[in-house]
Amino acid sequence: MNYRRLGKSGLKVSEIGLGSWLTYGTATEAETAQACIHKAYELGINFFDTANAYNTGAAEKVMGEALKAYTRSSYVLATKVFFPMGSGPNDRGLSRKHIVEQCEASLKRLGTDYIDLYQCHRFDNETPVEETLRALDDLTAQGKVLYAGISEWSAAQITDAAERSKKLGLRPLVSNQPIYNMFERYIEKDVLQVCESEGMGQVVFSPLAQGILTGKYKPGQAAPSDSRAANDKTNGIINSYMREDVLQVAEKLEQLAGSIGATLSQFALAWVLRQPGVSSAIIGSSRPSQIEENVKAINVVLSEEILAQTEAILSEVSGFSPKR
Repeated sequence: MNYRRLGKSGLKVSEIGLGSWLTYGTATEAETAQACIHKAYELGINFFDTANAYNTGAAEKVMGEALKAYTRSSYVLATKVFFPMGSGPNDRGLSRKHIVEQCEASLKRLGTDYIDLYQCHRFDNETPVEETLRALDDLTAQGKVLYAGISEWSAAQITDAAERSKKLGLRPLVSNQPIYNMFERYIEKDVLQVCESEGMGQVVFSPLAQGILTGKYKPGQAAPSDSRAANDKTNGIINSYMREDVLQVAEKLEQLAGSIGATLSQFALAWVLRQPGVSSAIIGSSRPSQIEENVKAINVVLSEEILAQTEAILSEVSGFSPKR
């Protein structure tokens, strides 16, 4: 495994991280989920990402239980706060009350004394940014959080938060967790540049485009019965990718990947990691074998010629924008 600094911080995370959205605590049984976590750790993955909202805390419990087998200092544990965790008016958002209460709840579910990376899952238009930043800084001062980050904030929101942190003398945000893959590239427009100037690293999610960039879905064919796309509980987002033109492009990319001795998933992950601003690409997994295949992406080298061919293929669906 290779490791990269998380932005300009001193924290190092594995180039491939393991997430738990739509897998641990939901579509995957706890026993299988733990097997995936153990395999990831065995292969050198040290970055494990979850969120309080993933199946209302169930994913945190599964991940925390599995990671108890290892020395706490040997891995980087990340979780998030923002989405509703109850029906009350203060059970959501980024107010001081919700952040502090949910941090305590996450610590209990994870079975740990501190969270390495605590992330604001989305931007909260109803809470002053200063309130959110001060709450995160206070949790860091207390040792309950070591680093703070955000997820899916716009370039303008990131810039504003960074400027306010400096003005208030608060600890800076160290990371952003955006969606990023061959089909969804909005961060290339301005988010990457803003984050680089502010010293923030990207820990990107959905680098395999909900599984489209694994090669399991073929043009003109029904989705495999055991796949996410065939499961009504987990296919809400992936369905927007299930277009013939998108699947045809994925098939061409798979052929290009094969020309350099890589699988499509390895190729797609290497493409994401080509960006120096990306600290880690977070994968999901329902089988340990998937992790074994994906971690090999760190050894895939993409030449300028291959990257140019990739862009030519992707241009065939340049106007595609999946629903989220």
